[in-house]
Order: sequence, then structure tokens, then C-alpha cells
Amino acid sequence: MSIGSCNLGIIMISFNSCSKKTTQALILGGLILSLCSCSTYNQRIATYYAHMKDGNYAQANKDLDRNKLLKKDRNKLLYMLEKGKVYHMLRMPDSSNAYLNKADAYMEQARATVKDVAVGTLVNPMMQTYKGEDFEKFMIHYYKALNYIYLGQKDDAMVEARRISLQTQEQKDKFRDKTSRYSKDAFSMMLQGIIYESGGDVNNAFIAYRNAAEVYLNSAKGVYYGVSMPKQLQLDVIRTAYLNGFQSEQDRFERLFGIKYQPKDQSDGGELILFWENGFAPVKDQQEFFFSMARDQVGFYFTDPSGNRIPFVGVIGSSTVNLSDLRTFRVTFPKYTASPLYYTAASVSLSDGNKSQLEKVEDINELAFATLRQRFLTEMATTLSRLAVKKITEQAIRGHGKDEVANGITGALQLYSLLSEKADTRNWQTLPSAIYYTRIPLKKGKNDIQLMTRSKSGADEVHTVTVEGTGGLAFYNYISLK
Repeated sequence: MSIGSCNLGIIMISFNSCSKKTTQALILGGLILSLCSCSTYNQRIATYYAHMKDGNYAQANKDLDRNKLLKKDRNKLLYMLEKGKVYHMLRMPDSSNAYLNKADAYMEQARATVKDVAVGTLVNPMMQTYKGEDFEKFMIHYYKALNYIYLGQKDDAMVEARRISLQTQEQKDKFRDKTSRYSKDAFSMMLQGIIYESGGDVNNAFIAYRNAAEVYLNSAKGVYYGVSMPKQLQLDVIRTAYLNGFQSEQDRFERLFGIKYQPKDQSDGGELILFWENGFAPVKDQQEFFFSMARDQVGFYFTDPSGNRIPFVGVIGSSTVNLSDLRTFRVTFPKYTASPLYYTAASVSLSDGNKSQLEKVEDINELAFATLRQRFLTEMATTLSRLAVKKITEQAIRGHGKDEVANGITGALQLYSLLSEKADTRNWQTLPSAIYYTRIPLKKGKNDIQLMTRSKSGADEVHTVTVEGTGGLAFYNYISLK
């Protein structure tokens, strides 16, 4: 039974009488709702994740189509994201982009509707339409661009590179004058530069590399959401400045990075941009908090046992509210739990006998934890205010009479309010925990690249990646879902 039908069941409990049968129905309805509400989103599609982890992508794809939760309108975006990812894993880039393009358009058009606001207020945010995390919006461009490149559609990949700029501007507008918020994605800017370079647009490649480098240079200790500036990015900024004849920019970055650039002849086969996606993104769970409601000269607010204050969002007619009746609020709020990693590092064996370590370029694990912390106060204020509305509704009904009907309705609302309280635990779970990369020179024709991954136990595994050297930039993303 779905959460939606459980909620409906508790709402529709008989309001005509408060007989013994009604009381039993309340208890039964509460138990049903309780059973439905205990599972998180991750647990309810665990079979799909298990098949993905085991590498059984075809079965995972079938599980997606059978999952009733993902087929609900409110979860449409998640369904499209996961379909896009599983087809990407199946090496079916055309089918992958068919879903990712729909997801991209859906995110662009997603707006908070009156219905969504009402559902979020009266039920819980898990019943609202899922609109995606900010970093999920950037990751769509990563997979779409790779899919286009694998399809040989370079022009479409270049369009995707330009759309990264639009996404970045949208994110900056969202958090204008809030430099502490996730207003840029350094990895996406770096990816943008690589795509431009692969299309022969060295000027825009330099601009994108420079923008990515500036993000790191302007961050505390040069670390941006768990990632230090990759050495390869430093080299790419200087190299593309040199190729464009931007001598002053080249000199500036050589001083900043302590690098003296030495031009090199390109390998006959070009270069491989190798991405390594390691592990799963963190899982969303829920945690409990307890607050009390108070009032001062300014208005209503909430306070926790430590004395922290959170404002009430909305308007309350103070004459109708008895604070002694509201007492303590139990609040559920999402939290991330890091997915355990099987592998801890990776390197590539080069043709000259040397090894190239892959550098971290995106830490989705860190991004998830950080962005949730950043919006804690805003979302907690909304959550607490939603609970206050439920409590005030109970008071209003109780105040209309002391008969059994009023008591029965109040009891139903109290039970419903208690059991329907649930944090939104949805996310694009098959994103990697982190992404690493390196550039590898290629010979003309077939190249067998040896990628070595190291597990937590210290054991090494060798994976062979076969790439054709054509003289330009080649791409490959190796995904470890252990």
C-alpha cells in the first residue's frame, strides 16, 4: 500500500460518530499508516539499488518499471533520472538521453503549485513533487554531455557545455549575495572547458578552465566542497592561455600555481579524458528534533532545548492560539548517511611505465551534506510552521464543541498528525559518491588502458579500458558501484 493511500485512509475515518468501531478504525488506520511511513525512499526501492550494485543493469531497469512508488506523479523526476542512469550503465546513450532530456526540461519547468504547498502543509514534504537537488541539476549535464560524445554528436555536446553556463547563472541568481552557498559547480565548469576543447573552441575552453580555477582560488584554503584544485586543471588553464596567445594570463597563472609551462607535442592518437565514478551518493534518512512554541512582542517562534530560536513562517491570529495546548513539537528532518566505499583510490598505468593518479574533481558526498546544512534553518522553519498549523487546526475543531463527534475528529487529526509526520528522504541515489579524472596520451589506433583500483583492504584490481586513438580528445567514464 502506498503512503498516499495510507494518508487518505486516515483522513476518511468516519467523522459521523465516535463509537467503539470508530475508535478501532482509528487505531487500525494508524497502524496501517505507521507501517507505510516507517520505510524511507531508499528502502522502498532497495531492490533496484541492489541490482545496480551487483551490475545487473537489465534487471534493475525492469525493477524501475515495476516500482509503483516511482510511477507516481510526484516522483516522476526521480524515475526519469534513474532511467537515464541505468541506460547509461547499459551503454545505451541514446535511450539514456531520451530520459535525461525529459528530466532536464522537467527541472526547468518545475514550480511550486498551490496543490504542492497545501500537501506540504497538511501532510508532509514527501508527498510534494520532487524537484531535484541543486547538484543533481548539474550532474544531468555531465551524463548528457558524455552520452552525446559517445554518440558522436559533438555539436549537441557543445550545446550542453553552453547550458552549463545557464545553469551556473541560475544558481548564482538563486543565492545572490550569499557567497557561502553552493552557487557554482567547479567540476561542471571544468567539464565545460573539456567539451569546448574537444570541439576545437580553445578560447571558450580557456574561459571555462579559468572560471573553474577562480572558484578554487576564491575558496577557503583553496578547497571547494571537499575538493582541492586538481593539478591537471592548473595545467589546462596555463596551456589554453598559451594556445590563445594570452601571455599576461599565462604569466599570472604560472605565478599563482608555481608552474613554468613547457609546450609539448601532442600524441599521435590524441588524449583520453578518463573519469572514474566511485561508489554511491549518500542515502537520505530522517532524524527527530523537539521544539516548543513561544511568543514575544514580535510574534511567534520556536525554541529547542538548547535555546536556539527559529522563526514561525506565516500568520497566526494570536487570540485564537493557546500556547499551553501546543506544547512540544516532534519534528522529522532529512539527514544524509554516507554510503560505505569499497574502493579508496585509483591509478592508470601509462605506456612509458609510469603511473598517473586520478584526481578528485567532484565530491557529491560532501556536497549533499553541506547543502543540506545550508538550508537547515529555512526548511526547519517551514516544517515547524506546518506542524503548528496542524496543531492549531486541532484546537479550532476542539473549540467547536465537547461532543463525541468533535472529540472523534480531534483524535483522528492528532493520530494523523503524529503518524503522517515524515521527512523527505528522496534523492538521485545512483549518483557517485565522488568523481576522479586524469588525461592520458594515446597512440594512434587501439589503446588498452590499465585502470587499477585499490580497495579499503589494500587489494588492487585491474580493469582494462579499450579506447581508439583518433588524434583528438576521447572520453571514457568508468563506474564502480561496489
